[in-house]
Amino acid sequence: MEDRDIVTLYWQRDEEAIRQTDRQYGRYLSAIAFHILADREDSRETVNDTYLRAWGSMPPHRPQVLATYLGRITRQLSIDRWRTRGRAKRGGSQYALSLEELGDCVSGAATPEEALDLAELGRAIGDYLRTLPLPARRAFLCRYYYADSLAETARVCGISVPAVKSQLYRTRQGLRTYLEKEGFDI
Repeated sequence: MEDRDIVTLYWQRDEEAIRQTDRQYGRYLSAIAFHILADREDSRETVNDTYLRAWGSMPPHRPQVLATYLGRITRQLSIDRWRTRGRAKRGGSQYALSLEELGDCVSGAATPEEALDLAELGRAIGDYLRTLPLPARRAFLCRYYYADSLAETARVCGISVPAVKSQLYRTRQGLRTYLEKEGFDI
């Protein structure tokens, strides 16, 4: 079934939309959730919450690319769940490891002023990523957006794990330099 047909089912409030979404995107959404949460049960609940959120948001939204729309919902719900679980359970997730790797380039916000700065930081990171060759951008997004493991990132990029580690290191160093030039305190 095509994305536009599934979206139409959502707009018609037809429960078949959920079944078709799960059939077409269930594994993709589960992978996103699991990479962040490192827990199968939490991942299943997050994917179900994604379906609920999609049901509640269509209408009025009519996403052009359903996979991206659902992936973004799943990622945000997973991050929210990860944050509320507490520090004790964080150890094994790829999300925690990827955040640790990025820690020397960017940090979180504690005040509203810093939150505004984060929006500008996000734009700057996007600008930097657009300067990268496609393989380096793909590796960065796999690791730091989708929270894929190094092995999974290497598989997607078609290179070895040591090569992906090296590429990600160089990309982080380049990002740090770029952000410093743009006036961000790192």
